[in-house]
Amino acid sequence: MEDPPQILIIKKKSPHGAHHGGAWKVAYADFVTAMMALFIVLWLMNASKQVQEAVGGYFKDPRGTAKVVGTNMNGAGDYVAIKKEDMLKLKEELLQAIHHLDPDNKLKDRIEITITQEGLRIELMESANGTFFELGSPNPTPELVGLLQVLAHELGKLPNKISIEGHTDSKPYSGARMYDNWDLSSERANEARRMMQHEGVRLDQVSQVRGFADQRLRLPQQPEDPSNRRISLIVQYLVRDETEIAPPDALTRLGVQSANAPAQSTQTQK
Repeated sequence: MEDPPQILIIKKKSPHGAHHGGAWKVAYADFVTAMMALFIVLWLMNASKQVQEAVGGYFKDPRGTAKVVGTNMNGAGDYVAIKKEDMLKLKEELLQAIHHLDPDNKLKDRIEITITQEGLRIELMESANGTFFELGSPNPTPELVGLLQVLAHELGKLPNKISIEGHTDSKPYSGARMYDNWDLSSERANEARRMMQHEGVRLDQVSQVRGFADQRLRLPQQPEDPSNRRISLIVQYLVRDETEIAPPDALTRLGVQSANAPAQSTQTQK
């Protein structure tokens, strides 16, 4: 009689964690990628229109072959049109912010916002008794302090560079003998820079502080008119290279105002 067959049970032992040691890393990487995408979307939702279009311009032209930020392969012509439209929107946003500060429109006739070859120009014009600065002085009035707080808060959100200009009328300065309209216009522009950087404009955002004295009169036929005494804030067009001013010929075709170019005194932000 044959012996019954023996049943052999073979148990294989494998090292602990041999098959699942790296699986969690893939899941974690997916989670981190999803969170990064979420935060980018949230940041873009709260970013300014200019930043959103600049980011969009990169994805349209990731190789950087187009001339300027925010364009596709069509080049600078489309860029200027788009940026002019942005400046018009920015103008409306600034006017709304100023209206909240000045609901009675007491400063309406003292503020002028236009689009020029340099960008969006904001003119803060003086009255006969002084609206934004004390007469013959670089000391600001409460009206200017409040207004620059609003403008700095709005302009500080933008990637665009800002230049600041000071202007006077043609009346000779009646103060100290060694102090004239060149000094006054430069000091007023620099005082505006200090206040705006204190209220939200980035330190590297101001590209120039310039004093023109009476060389760029707003009303050349009325050289002593108080409105010639003014501070000008220029939000410059945003471009890819180091040039901050958009192509003049393209802007002219779009009907943008041209800027005069007489002699000037320049203080460049270092």
